[in-house]
Amino acid sequence: MSGKHPTVGMVSLGCPKALVDSERILTQLRTDGYQISPDYQGADVVLVNTCGFIDSAKAESLDAIGEALDANGRVIVTGCLGAREAEIRKTHPGVLAVTGPHDYEAVMSAVHDHLPQLHDPYTSLVPPQGVKLTPRHYAYLKISEGCNHRCSFCIIPGLRGDLVSRPAGEVMGEAERLADAGVRELLVVSQDTSAYGVDLKYRPDFWGGRPLKTRLPELAEALGSLGIWVRLHYVYPYPSVDELIPLMARGDILPYLDMPLQHGSEPVLRAMRRPAATEKVLERMAGWRRQCPELTLRSTFIVGFPGETEEDFEQLLEFLREARLDRVGCFSYSPVAGAAANDLPDAVPETLKQERLERFMEVQEGISAEKLQARVGSSMIVLVDEVSPERVVARSTADAPEIDGTVIVGGDWELDPGDFIEVRITAAAEHDLLAVPVETDDWE
Repeated sequence: MSGKHPTVGMVSLGCPKALVDSERILTQLRTDGYQISPDYQGADVVLVNTCGFIDSAKAESLDAIGEALDANGRVIVTGCLGAREAEIRKTHPGVLAVTGPHDYEAVMSAVHDHLPQLHDPYTSLVPPQGVKLTPRHYAYLKISEGCNHRCSFCIIPGLRGDLVSRPAGEVMGEAERLADAGVRELLVVSQDTSAYGVDLKYRPDFWGGRPLKTRLPELAEALGSLGIWVRLHYVYPYPSVDELIPLMARGDILPYLDMPLQHGSEPVLRAMRRPAATEKVLERMAGWRRQCPELTLRSTFIVGFPGETEEDFEQLLEFLREARLDRVGCFSYSPVAGAAANDLPDAVPETLKQERLERFMEVQEGISAEKLQARVGSSMIVLVDEVSPERVVARSTADAPEIDGTVIVGGDWELDPGDFIEVRITAAAEHDLLAVPVETDDWE
């Protein structure tokens, strides 16, 4: 055993929601007296938090488990792929234990079994905000787990169960601790953020001695009162989304919606078991933009879904041209073991999937370039992410970390990550904006 305290290494894979799970596990490990190792060699045991949503993620997870076994030899597996223990043990029979997604008690029990903890009642090892894997100036805030939808391409409900919302007071307590610790931006995540509170019938909880309804608009308004950036992800177009736009227009929360729409053809959406009302979605987006002209809309789409015809794909391109979304991700359909879509007829050939993906991205790249170019000459507040002698990398309200673009300020400036500064946009690159600082005496 390394040193006085038992030491655990962590490999975290997958989406921001899985990252939050890893942070919670690390926080509990530190609470229980474990040290955290940044590498395999310094760890007494290695935890691998896996992703198993699509085949490429499953392969990455199995590779990571194998790498950890080769480098360390003592590995505990958790996360979404952990729901398929037999598959993991068939490939890697030497793992010590396998637990499923968000099963924190089972993970800790496995660690305690294979690496007993030391008791030190005199040392507080955990800061109030817990252990975070993100830079200290931004953090993911998970408000619920699981999902009530049964999309034909998705296996998340089978892995993570139905929707379970966190009490509003508990969420706000965590948000306050993060803000007090210096976090400047909260990224609100879940499997289905708009559905927050449905399982609790929106019953009120308490925060600061006042009742707070367990519903997204009320939670967003409360988060906005903390005086830091609040960015919403995985927001499906429920009617309650209309209540978020005034909060964005007032500046209470960021004018940014990450809204996975998946497709623009109603027959394909029905096959996906997704809401099929593209015209209504377009009308609502136009209304949101009228209320909040600064609104940034991000979405993700799937091309090559079983049964997608050329007419369906052309409808998707037309939807894209009309929606003029600011940020877009697109994936070619990949079968997922256990998904209902695997049984659908008329699979699209791989070559045609790739051709459609390229055509889709060509259309969107033109839209994105126009939107970025339109920002040249404007001024905006940005949040600094990285500082080097050559440049500063920052983000605007339109840019979520890791998935969107950045604002690059050339030169050597006396700034720190987490600072807010005002910049003027001088040029647009393919995905990023170039800027210079606006002279001011009020830099934070």
